[in-house]
Amino acid sequence: MARLGSRFLIVGGLSTLIEIGVFNLLVYGLDWGVVAAKLTASAVALINAYFGNREWTFRHRDRRSRTSELVLFLATNAACTALGAGIVWVGVELAHVMLGREPGAFAVNFVNLVSIGIIVLVRFALYHWVVFRTSPKREAGEAAVSSDIPRP
Repeated sequence: MARLGSRFLIVGGLSTLIEIGVFNLLVYGLDWGVVAAKLTASAVALINAYFGNREWTFRHRDRRSRTSELVLFLATNAACTALGAGIVWVGVELAHVMLGREPGAFAVNFVNLVSIGIIVLVRFALYHWVVFRTSPKREAGEAAVSSDIPRP
């Protein structure tokens, strides 16, 4: 599980760098709103996340049809992206109220990073148990094999 988690974090780290870069480009380079920028940046990073997780992190898992897997992956990420955008919106609004002015780049990026941290945990759980899950037959077979191993 530690190796799986490490691979997930590496793919996620790269996807996060892509997301943060696109987010900042859109907000500060192109003057987009934070929610639209968050949604767009998340979609761009999603491409890296799918291929990295399917072909490296969870490559040992059973594969269902590519269409079924993509539908689950996209549904999971749509929910996570919406949750992340909601967290960013609430966080920026709270920062605005607390500061009494529009929050600057530091506050907006802090809120964005907090949202990413929360979403990482949610996304890992959903990828592990829903999107790239091990088939029930395989889990039962692995349990039977491990229970047949003599113990000292």
